[in-house]
Amino acid sequence: MASVNEPSASKSDEPSDGPSDGLDLGAFIRQQRERSAISLRKLADLAGISNPYLSQIERGLRKPSAEILRSIARGLSISAETMYSRAGLLEERRPRPTVVEAVEADPDLDARQRQVLLDVYRTFVRESRDRTEETA
Repeated sequence: MASVNEPSASKSDEPSDGPSDGLDLGAFIRQQRERSAISLRKLADLAGISNPYLSQIERGLRKPSAEILRSIARGLSISAETMYSRAGLLEERRPRPTVVEAVEADPDLDARQRQVLLDVYRTFVRESRDRTEETA
């Protein structure tokens, strides 16, 4: 069943050149669909796209748009962000720096200020740990 949401061939919907992120994404979609015990036809219906189009996505032959990925994610009951990340549309989130790393990297602090802040921080951490150990 073709839908208004299913784009005709657009730049982001062109056939992929082979085993790239599209194949990994398609395999992920298929895996999620099978884990949810949803048929290809049912997921296509839930996502508002055609059966053949979803099949091509799963086989890595098509690279779907963000809108199509959102629709597929909704049909699979997973977050759109997960799909965007799998498709390479989102940068992987970097872990937040530790307090020590943030203080050491702050260009607005001089060496003395950094040292004082780190001393205070380490004292607080040590006191917090000591209290935790006493109550345990």
